[in-house]
Amino acid sequence: MQSAVVFALLLLVISCTASVAAAGENSIFATGATPEKISSDFLFSEGCSSDAHGNVYFTDQPNDRIMKWDAADGKITTFMQPCGRSNGTCFDSHGNLWACADEKNALWKIAPDGKYTVVIADYKGKLLNGPNDVWIRPDGGMYLTDPYYQRDYWHRGPIEQECQGVYYLPPGKTELTLVASDLTKPNGIIGTPNGRTLYVSDIQGKKTYVYDIQKDGSITHKKLFCELGSDGMTIDSEGNVYLTGKGVTVFDKTGKQIEHIDVPEDWTGNICFGGRDRHTLFITASKSIYKVAMRVKGVGSQ
Repeated sequence: MQSAVVFALLLLVISCTASVAAAGENSIFATGATPEKISSDFLFSEGCSSDAHGNVYFTDQPNDRIMKWDAADGKITTFMQPCGRSNGTCFDSHGNLWACADEKNALWKIAPDGKYTVVIADYKGKLLNGPNDVWIRPDGGMYLTDPYYQRDYWHRGPIEQECQGVYYLPPGKTELTLVASDLTKPNGIIGTPNGRTLYVSDIQGKKTYVYDIQKDGSITHKKLFCELGSDGMTIDSEGNVYLTGKGVTVFDKTGKQIEHIDVPEDWTGNICFGGRDRHTLFITASKSIYKVAMRVKGVGSQ
């Protein structure tokens, strides 16, 4: 009888252990991972993206600088200062960092050596509102959000554009095409690595939408993805979409919330995957930057 009881208890322990293992395997996080603060030496961290080597670049907009976290040694250095008050960023396949240079409402292309080119400064001869975030699809075409946030460092008149829009820039071109004009304040943006699907957040409307991307750059079949707006966005290898604001909220590809990452800061501005294997999620949050080890990994342009 005693042997039977011991055997039954052993089976229960094995069963519980298997359940815990299964739960861990299904989680997007690495086993036991929690957010780790890397540094708090910033006034407002934003606009993170990673290059082909897993180095993570992010902006400190009030200090007008772009910072670099080195994947080899984990050190943070200043990559560029001044940087046009850059906000959102994204790398292209040639190693250029595209930056939403908010100071003069422009889109910059920054070469690996720090030399920059002003690619876009207006739409149809009128000042953009203030480029905020950018995503580059596999063929080099890119999508840009242009909300209006009044800046105390601007030396310009009132808003000139008729809407706060989403724009498309064809590969190698310098003229924007307006592809969405019906959002209240578009902000975070990310696309799938196959270049077929685009997610755009209407931060003021507190909603995120998903679109089909056409070959000519237009976006069609707008659908509500989730009832949450976002400042920055990223996507992982399983198609989960990450939104920011109060911490990080994660949705699967159907729009169902699957996780929430609490971040002990007033605001979470942006996120990207980085590190040599892209299994680390980087979180820019107010005066700090955090990282957390993940089971999933980042894909495409972050």
